[in-house]
Amino acid sequence: MALAYGRAVALTPDPIEKKPFFHVLPGQRAFSLATVGCNFACRFCQNFDISQASPEEIPVPFRSPDEIVRMARASQCATLAFTYTEPVVFYEYMADCAKAGREAGLRSLMISNGFIRPEPMKALLPLLAAVKVDFKAFSDSFYRDVCEGRLQPVLDIMKLVAQSGVWLEIVTLLIPTLNDGEDELRRLCAWVRAELGPDVPLHFSRFHPAYKLRSLPPTPYETLLRAREIGREEGLHFVYIGNAPGLGGEVTSCPACGTPVIRRQGFQVLENRLSEGRCPSCQKAIPGLWK
Repeated sequence: MALAYGRAVALTPDPIEKKPFFHVLPGQRAFSLATVGCNFACRFCQNFDISQASPEEIPVPFRSPDEIVRMARASQCATLAFTYTEPVVFYEYMADCAKAGREAGLRSLMISNGFIRPEPMKALLPLLAAVKVDFKAFSDSFYRDVCEGRLQPVLDIMKLVAQSGVWLEIVTLLIPTLNDGEDELRRLCAWVRAELGPDVPLHFSRFHPAYKLRSLPPTPYETLLRAREIGREEGLHFVYIGNAPGLGGEVTSCPACGTPVIRRQGFQVLENRLSEGRCPSCQKAIPGLWK
């Protein structure tokens, strides 16, 4: 019995860049929804008030998948985004909303920690346009001690998504002293390049003290800049910096000629120079979902 089915505790239109997706419909809005619950217990969770709650603790009205679609269309959103908590725990609701959305011309996005068995993920992928995975660290001990999860199943799911043709982006929150070592970051980037491919966007996000990790400081800007540099050195074409506007880590540039094709400030698109998904200078196709 899926106790959270239909019990959405968050319903709001968001910039798609907030998810973050930088290669999916730039400048569009995503209708974001979540129920309570998560299959991890990350000590740094920003949404712990709903992710670590049970359905009985936060009573909300029932909303059918068709009602969700009507709300999304009324909000002029191009997509449904299952986000904020962990969509795996409201899998059936996510799938039904995605089916209803597809019939209404809405694409669906899954924002997940990737901790799910391959069989249900394979069943879900035909309903999704894109998946964003929170790649917590390239360390099983981090997953076990800080998130109460495991690394290998997440690696397997990222490979599965990448091989399926569904668009994939990755985010790693850099937490001082826990997962920001240069050797670990280099191994993480090398794994992404080898197993997922150089065109999968990797976002390094800035940590802010929260929940059970309030004693640690925010991520230094120097760490974020160095992480981006490492990603490029390891052959990744699209490496971004999140939660730190002004560092210049939000620009999408052509990997062939270096021309900036999309400029952003925070969650706002300032300029989009793509033409039919191609660089205006050299005509190289930039991978993503642009239409």
